[in-house]
Amino acid sequence: MTFVIRAARETDLQHLYEMAKRTGGGFTNLPPDRKALMAKLERSAAGFARAGDDVGDDLFVFMLENTATGEVRGTCQVFSAVGLKWPFYSYRIGALTQHSAELERTFRADILNLSTDLEGASEVGGLFLHPGERAGGLGLLIARSRYMFIRNHRARFADRCLAELRGVIDEAGGSPFWDGVAGRFFGMNFQDADEFNARFGNQFIADLMPKHPVYIAMLTEHARAVIGVPHPTGRAAMRMLEEEGFAWENYIDIFDGGPTMTARTDQIRSVREAADDVVRGVDAGLGEHQAGEKRLIACGRLADFRCAYGWIAPSGDGIVIDPECARTLEVEPGETVTHVARW
Repeated sequence: MTFVIRAARETDLQHLYEMAKRTGGGFTNLPPDRKALMAKLERSAAGFARAGDDVGDDLFVFMLENTATGEVRGTCQVFSAVGLKWPFYSYRIGALTQHSAELERTFRADILNLSTDLEGASEVGGLFLHPGERAGGLGLLIARSRYMFIRNHRARFADRCLAELRGVIDEAGGSPFWDGVAGRFFGMNFQDADEFNARFGNQFIADLMPKHPVYIAMLTEHARAVIGVPHPTGRAAMRMLEEEGFAWENYIDIFDGGPTMTARTDQIRSVREAADDVVRGVDAGLGEHQAGEKRLIACGRLADFRCAYGWIAPSGDGIVIDPECARTLEVEPGETVTHVARW
């Protein structure tokens, strides 16, 4: 397989823009706005170039490239920590139980509480794969490469990690949740609010969002029905997150009501199960229907990070890898790589 995950470059602007136009809205981390995307690429370049080995306000953008053709077919992002520049808001679903002795009845009301509980957590997001490539494990390659990067730069990331899944968007590009909750206070539709957030951040939420709890029973049926429900195109992503150990702990996105998944960083499966080995050689005998095991393999620091599928086999106190993987990762014998099982 000739696909590799690599650090994004400023020359990838057009690739990002073309992918952003395909998302269909509600994809805050990939807005179809050239200026906003260029700002992301510049911020990513600064993050890759930063010398400090600590948690900062970094964004890392990666691209999925076909090394045989040079085509870019996907992208993903990792944020070192959210909420450092402006508050990171979520709704947390809670409950209020009240009892009436006179009526001999107990009432339980589900409530949305505006929360900044997740501030300081790292975030994985911005994942997009071209529709024509959604086969052969490329979605897993993009998603899991982020965890390999986190593992190999662990000091730059927090002890908690989150992933926001896009919520339900209707055929007109609107959000039933937004219309039933926040839209009543902001005087703008979901698309305008989502675009504004993607370009300028969500400080306007802090300025205008009512701080009082919202009783879910008072929302419209359509708004209630989509709380914590991922967009149909995000169901596979939710399953992948669950396989990695992420769970939904009643946090939802304040814009579209989609679920926010969380995990302890060191307990993410790809982080926990990955191993490091020295490449002792390149073996053309490895591959499908031959010897070896196909695994996810990563190498390189920061802007030199690369990740791809490859075949490996034990060799003395290290491993050997197949020639195509060696070329794709630009790895020479004697270098150390990180690898994890393909599942």
